[in-house]
Amino acid sequence: MRRLFTRSASVAAALLFSGLMAQQINAQTKPPVYFIVENDISDLHGYLTEYAPRARDMIKSVGGRYIAAGDATTFVGEPPKSRVAIFAFDSIEQIQTFLNSPEYKELRKVGEKYAKYRNYAVPGIQQ
Repeated sequence: MRRLFTRSASVAAALLFSGLMAQQINAQTKPPVYFIVENDISDLHGYLTEYAPRARDMIKSVGGRYIAAGDATTFVGEPPKSRVAIFAFDSIEQIQTFLNSPEYKELRKVGEKYAKYRNYAVPGIQQ
């Protein structure tokens, strides 16, 4: 009887564990939110030395991931006049946390000396 109870408890624990793992895997497959940055830069040196590195560090500190940056290659239409960067976040709330932080608001004032901003978010697609 004791052996049967031990086996039943083991099976129940395994089922509970596998259910929790499946829930965690499903949570991880939520598509990211992409934060697109298009900045018309008037002073590239100032932008790259005083603004961009600190902004990247702040983005990473709230969970953002650096995906791409640089001049875009145009295939159709007018070429963009700005540099483009793409960051991935787990949620729109992470982007809002970054943009609304007092530290970023102060840094943004520095960046505005060197660039005009156009930033937006695009939801990722479930794969």
